[in-house]
Amino acid sequence: MNKTDAKRIVVMTGATSGIGAKAVVRILAQPDIRLIIGARGGHSGPEGAEVLPLDLASLAGVRTFADEVKERLSGAHIDMLVLNAGLQTMGASQRTVDGFEVTFAVNHLAHYLLARLLVPYMADGGRLVMTTSDTHDPAMGVGGPKTLDPEALAHPDKHPEFSAYPASKLCVLLTARSFSALADVQPPRITVIAYNPGLTLGTGLSRDAPRFIGSLMRIIIPLIGIFKPQFRSSTPEQAGEDLALLTLGEVTPPAGHVYASRVKGKTTFPNPSVLAQSDEARDILWRESAVMVGLPLSEQAVNPQAS
Repeated sequence: MNKTDAKRIVVMTGATSGIGAKAVVRILAQPDIRLIIGARGGHSGPEGAEVLPLDLASLAGVRTFADEVKERLSGAHIDMLVLNAGLQTMGASQRTVDGFEVTFAVNHLAHYLLARLLVPYMADGGRLVMTTSDTHDPAMGVGGPKTLDPEALAHPDKHPEFSAYPASKLCVLLTARSFSALADVQPPRITVIAYNPGLTLGTGLSRDAPRFIGSLMRIIIPLIGIFKPQFRSSTPEQAGEDLALLTLGEVTPPAGHVYASRVKGKTTFPNPSVLAQSDEARDILWRESAVMVGLPLSEQAVNPQAS
């Protein structure tokens, strides 16, 4: 479809708070943007955005959102699909209505399903941006996984403590690599990016943590960053600006790179962890995630534009 006079369509999760809300300001500043965001019930979006209800803790909710997006497209195509929402739980283990551990379900499984459902409706030259984290890397020393067992992540025997979040972000990165490898997704058709905003304070990511922990982190983390640059924190405005630039195509990874990481105040394109680079882990996660969400095992996304 030739959209010379049409607006570019952005579909986004995680747009009502944190770095997503800051990115939206930059995105909506463009004169040719139509923004559709998914948000939990009761959340309102910025002026100019279309808000649809989205419960990432429910696979049925994800499917309903995808159906409503496709209906609103009315034959148009998505130019930018931004899967930014995230959750980091602290305290008692939680399960979704589908029975999955909530961090794995929200951060990975829901976005895997949403991407599988919407990528086929993306325009040529589109961009798929998924928010990951450098905590996926064991070298960061914050619980990054050294092995991958999707079933154990989905249904852990005990509360995963601090390991659930890094593992879920590894899954996001592997999923981005899976999409970038699909024959009908590979550039120049779609550019796939897994974005690590780095340590960003004040995002509400750990919204269920005790207040004193958040206050303590805002004091300690900047001090640690003086001596260890990998822990240097960013503001939501800074990380959100980077997310917007990657989304809009004003910053693009070098050929063959999917991982974009904010390091020392700028976007870089390093290699992710060894496990994140594993094609075997990538393919295992794709297959097992497909089973969990009830999609075909086919490794090819169906492209309606080609039918």
